[in-house]
Amino acid sequence: MSAGPASSATLGDLAGRSVVLAYGSVATEYEALHSRAAMFDRRHRGRLRVSGDKASEMVAGLVTNDVSSLIPGQGCYAAALTAKGKIVSDLRVFVEEGRVLVDAPPRAAASWAAMVKKFVNPRIAPHTDESTALSDLGIFGANARHVVATLTGVPAPALTALPPYAHLSIEMAGHRVLLVKAPDLELEGFDLIAPSALFSSLWERAVAAGAIPAGLEAWEIARVEAGRPEWGLDMDETTIPQEANFDELHAISYTKGCYVGQETVARLHFRGHVNKHLRGLRSQGLDGPPAGASLHDATGLEVGDVRSSVRSPRLGSIALAMIRREVTSGTPLTARWRSAGGNDAGGVAELPVEVCALPFAAL
Repeated sequence: MSAGPASSATLGDLAGRSVVLAYGSVATEYEALHSRAAMFDRRHRGRLRVSGDKASEMVAGLVTNDVSSLIPGQGCYAAALTAKGKIVSDLRVFVEEGRVLVDAPPRAAASWAAMVKKFVNPRIAPHTDESTALSDLGIFGANARHVVATLTGVPAPALTALPPYAHLSIEMAGHRVLLVKAPDLELEGFDLIAPSALFSSLWERAVAAGAIPAGLEAWEIARVEAGRPEWGLDMDETTIPQEANFDELHAISYTKGCYVGQETVARLHFRGHVNKHLRGLRSQGLDGPPAGASLHDATGLEVGDVRSSVRSPRLGSIALAMIRREVTSGTPLTARWRSAGGNDAGGVAELPVEVCALPFAAL
């Protein structure tokens, strides 16, 4: 269970782990992101470390981005693929001195670990699942750098100057902590990846520094606003990286050496295009279409489906959807889904929606 005021927390399950959906008011937690700083328990993510002189080379052979060109203190966003170019997991890669820490989303962490076990010889590059040994405290929002500066002693201007996925190795309470610049919500954000024994004290100190505990529901609203796909919701093992906007997220290198699944990705880039891609949807009213709803154009042709759907305090009902590439921003569509409370005898609900570019822009 996450740290924090458990008596008021609403709990849920994510990939078999108990997570806090909200510590109190989701609206208050969301507002903290835009006016102060919100902190998130991110221990449910997977963390795997590959060590040795060949660590970067081994990881580079499994992911879409150019890990081999990174030096200690640098990082990147990437994807691990099947041989046919479908996404096994999206990843955050952090290159350290003599080792590489790879952070995976909860629904894909086991598949990524299995891929490493299959392709990386432990005698050449030992690899260890650090998901239990290490914890992750995320601090995001307008005042995030000041909270993190108070926690770590690293000056706020130095934190602001860090590029995405860059990280510092610092000492806190006698423990080594990785301080990461995290662009996951397209807001100022940082992760403190620390030994699990340190998590509770970091949480308490962050509260004292002004951070507001926030749960997964507030995170999901901000994630959808930012247009960031989540593995298992917006993309999965049937998705090609370009369909999930991995070019725009700077997760693919077309000049690096070979990696698993490269042929499909390169062929699409140099000689073709994807037939569908992730886009935003807006709708009127309090509730938008649910995940799984089909999307239809003016002729009734099905052109996509809804993946993640949230109600944003700032933007209203918004969603991420996989939509055919010929459907442009501004196009009106109709979302349809089975509903016991539908208005017609067939129990089919309908809602007009409009396609928009990602990330979502304020109205």
